Parts: sequence; C-alpha cells; structure tokens
Amino acid sequence: MHTRIDRCLDTLAAAHRAALIPFITAGDPSVESTVPVMHALVAAGADVIELGVPFSDPMADGPVIQQSSERALARKVGLRTVLGMVKAFRESDADTPVVLMGYLNPVEMFGLDRFAEAAAQAGVDGVLLVDCPPEESAPVRAALNARNLALVPLAAPTSAGERLKQLADGAQGYLYYVSFAGVTGAGKLDLADVQSRVAAIRDVSNSRIAVGFGVRDADSAKRIAQFADAIVIGSALVSTLASAESTAVACERADAFLRPIAEALRAD
Repeated sequence: MHTRIDRCLDTLAAAHRAALIPFITAGDPSVESTVPVMHALVAAGADVIELGVPFSDPMADGPVIQQSSERALARKVGLRTVLGMVKAFRESDADTPVVLMGYLNPVEMFGLDRFAEAAAQAGVDGVLLVDCPPEESAPVRAALNARNLALVPLAAPTSAGERLKQLADGAQGYLYYVSFAGVTGAGKLDLADVQSRVAAIRDVSNSRIAVGFGVRDADSAKRIAQFADAIVIGSALVSTLASAESTAVACERADAFLRPIAEALRAD
C-alpha cells in the first residue's frame, strides 16, 4: 500500500526536510470557511492537513480544541459533512494528503465499511483514531487498507517496550508521537526528552515519526525538525482561527500563522 501520505513524505525525506502538518477542526470557525482555510494552509506551506472530526467527548483534546469541536457540533458538522469538505477540497487539490483525526464512535455509527468507502471516494488518505488501540484496530485497519487508506497510530511518552514496537511496526503513513502525557495544547515541550524518545522509537522501527502536542511556533517546529520526520501543529492554529468573523479573515490568519513556520522549516 502506497498512499499520497507516503509519496509526500518520501519526497520531503529526499529533500532532507520535515513535513509540516497543521491541524484544524472541520466546521470551525465556520462551515463555509473550512475548505478555503485548507487551501490557504497549503498555499502557506502545509505538506499534509489533519482535519479534526468534531466529537462530543474529545478526551485527548485540551480546552482549545474541545471548544472548537463544540462550536462545530453546534453547527451540525458530523462525519458526513466532513467527508463532503474533503471532496470539495479535492476539486482543486489532488495532491495534498488529508488525514482525518477523531474518535472511533462516529466511525462505528457511520458503519466501518461504509465509512472506509465514503472516505476513499471523498479523497481522504489516512485516518487517526485517538481511542483505537492496536489491540482493537484489526477490523478498522482491514476496512481502511482495503480502500488504500492508512491507519495512523498514536504513541505517547508512556508507550514503551513491546507496545511501542507494536505501534511503530504497525504505523501507516506516519506514527504520531505525542510529545508529552496530557491533552492537546497543554504544558511545555521538553525538547531534549522528546528527542531521546524519538530516538528510542527509531531504535525499534523505520516508521516515519510526526511529533505533535505543544508545538506552537517556528522556533519549536524548527528544533523538532532536526530529529522528526514531521511536525504537527494544532491548538495554537485553532486558537488563532477561532474568532475569525469571516472566511477571508480566517484564511488571512491561517496564512499569517503558518507561513513563517513553513519558511523556517525550509531555510537552509
């Protein structure tokens, strides 16, 4: 299986550059702004986009993304709407990988096989389900892989030993390494600790590693890029977009936020 995610990361690896992966919540700051903001992020330097699927009990998310999800749910943004957004994005962008990030319940409610088929038809490349541990992932993986969709796993600082190897060996697209124990947007990065833990993952696996949680700006992103294959940045971007009163303003904010980070990653 070789997805758009793999092709993107292969190209960047050949150029000795880490991927920049912004996260936004579908439907926030508005339903109509989501697809234009996705395009604005690509124009500003995004290599992959993580699109959050709103959920009523986002246990891994901090207040910023929780509130973003609540606002999107109030606008009636469900999984079907999110897939429609990806399909609309694909009308003018056939290249940028899109990973849906969310929770298992909406997928199960949709129907696993129906979801996998609909996601593939919409143009999704991978799915990251926060609450789908490897012990329970076989049916999800089978359904997604049958449609050439990657199942992207999460690894935390508490993941170790055989479990860490299991997560890394099963990674598709990339392994999303959570830089510290806690929820999104909380705490401060201990970059030395993150680097040592990423090195430990590399000791047991050749999987590409994306580091997220706590990445806020160009400086932290550039430092992480020295040892990771990709940088995921979410809460800081979601917070920046939250109060945008129009699509135009949301796109301007997305560009102003992401472009300096992309330029820092591309600087020699």
